[in-house]
Amino acid sequence: MISLLSSNSEDFDAQLSSLITWESNSNEEINITVRKIIKEVKDKGDSSVLKFTSEFDSLNAKSISELIISKESLKKSFDNLNQKQKNALNIAAQRIESYHLKQKQESWNYTEDDGTVLGQKVSPLDRVGLYVPGGKAAYPSSVLMNSIPAKVAGVNELIMVVPTPRGVSNELVLAAAHIADVDMVITIGGAQAIAALAYGTETIPKVDKIVGPGNIYVATAKKQVFGQVGIDMIAGPSEILIICDGSTDPDWIAMDLFSQAEHDEEAQSILLCPDEGFIEKVRNSIQRLLPTMDREPIIRTALKNRGALILTKDINEAIKISNKIAPEHLELSVENPESILDDIKNAGAIFMGKYSSEALGDYCAGPNHVLPTSSTARFSSPLGVYDFQKRSSIIMASKEGAINLGETAATLAYGEGLQAHAMSALYRSDKK
Repeated sequence: MISLLSSNSEDFDAQLSSLITWESNSNEEINITVRKIIKEVKDKGDSSVLKFTSEFDSLNAKSISELIISKESLKKSFDNLNQKQKNALNIAAQRIESYHLKQKQESWNYTEDDGTVLGQKVSPLDRVGLYVPGGKAAYPSSVLMNSIPAKVAGVNELIMVVPTPRGVSNELVLAAAHIADVDMVITIGGAQAIAALAYGTETIPKVDKIVGPGNIYVATAKKQVFGQVGIDMIAGPSEILIICDGSTDPDWIAMDLFSQAEHDEEAQSILLCPDEGFIEKVRNSIQRLLPTMDREPIIRTALKNRGALILTKDINEAIKISNKIAPEHLELSVENPESILDDIKNAGAIFMGKYSSEALGDYCAGPNHVLPTSSTARFSSPLGVYDFQKRSSIIMASKEGAINLGETAATLAYGEGLQAHAMSALYRSDKK
């Protein structure tokens, strides 16, 4: 059901490479379809969005205004929740906000001896679009994780799009939008929603950046509009990698592996452990617990296709393998996780110790759950306040600074064959 691998195998590197390789399902046919949708929405605006919403979501409306959910309705969705759900959303929102407040960057400058001032101006993006999956995939946690950092950054307007197939909406998602103070919620989805946010329509405002997960059509649309607007990332399937020394309850490890495998059939769950006996215990836990899972077929498929229990020589080797994989979620389920933290180079989020389940990070620990996947943690970071801020350089030369810097700039400009650059720098000095 789940692969059993050993780092001692002669072909282990090839096995590992095959295991972690993931190719997007986007093909040329999808690219063409998405390109046509984007062009039509760009050219025809509201009418095209309404047409595609009717075609793909079986939701008919005469105008986009009919698809906008009022703030009063968002509050009503929150009010309709039971108290336990309200408390959970509020606690999660408060913790996410507290964590992300520490990420906020401020403008700065310094003055040189000759009076020249250099610095950086930090400004929030003006308007951001948030895509939230609808239908079967309804994630209120994603609403909080994407919108709260934007609000902390000072984004002026947050436009949320969420498909509601056949008019069916998710109250928790709408309640989360209320808590996060989303400015506008529109019940549209798919590539047409991405196009509307990127180019604007008669009713839907054009945004500066689009964030949030979606299906392959949404991901392809985000790729195609990048450059017209900014995007957060193109996320692959969910991933968890656990480094364990054998001291954790094997049932806990099995359930942690399930927690990502239940997302979809292409999710990846891997255990690295130097204790062969413990690996067998985890395998037994998987076999015993799997039939009790509501999403058993999905978990089973994911574990069979992309899961693995890997025996390593020791924890140090497990760390090296983990750094090569660069997982989205990394659990250090060992006795003293602090002692190996510095050796971890590539991971989206790191969960320290046996009590830190990845699920806490998904919902309410505080750090963002929008993380780099498919080994992109080698060069990418979690979504944060900094993704909703932009930085402008500040240069204010004094008269003396213009003279001193002008000569240096001119020398370099002449070396590049750019006379006007050189003259522009020298015109402020006596050297012209």
